[in-house]
Amino acid sequence: MWRGPLFRVISETVVEPGGITARRDVVRHAGSVVVLAVEDGPRGPSVLLERQYRHAAKDFLWELPAGHIDRGESALAAGRRELLEETGYTARRWKRALVFYPSPGFLDETMTVYLARGLQVGRARPEADELIATRLFPLATAVRMATRGTIRDGKTLAALFWFAAVNAHGRR
Repeated sequence: MWRGPLFRVISETVVEPGGITARRDVVRHAGSVVVLAVEDGPRGPSVLLERQYRHAAKDFLWELPAGHIDRGESALAAGRRELLEETGYTARRWKRALVFYPSPGFLDETMTVYLARGLQVGRARPEADELIATRLFPLATAVRMATRGTIRDGKTLAALFWFAAVNAHGRR
């Protein structure tokens, strides 16, 4: 087993549902939260995206605000904390939108996406290693960025496509 500050890696021998015994290496993670922060305007909704460097991707990525859930913290509390820390924004209305596994073949992490509305601007409080630029994009622009490959982050793609589909059907 290997243990780091955010996750641990274990190796298990398991009997799969089909009766086969196999070794499985699993990353155990307490879970993450994703914030789909939306500003409703006369021309339709805009979504708050942030751009930051991701070492694993060796590139700057456009993403939704997100982060890990601390021990004893609810997903909603983590979402409120991450939105404020990374962007300076707060939101008056919160609704759980999605819960999904980003990579269930080897990772038990769940990501909980919250739709945050009624945004209010404030001062960001990023961690020392976070250099984050934020920008509101009209939903149509963000979806084009996703379909053209400008947005390549999985959690952001899932949440944007969900919101675009829900918004197209008039449900919020």
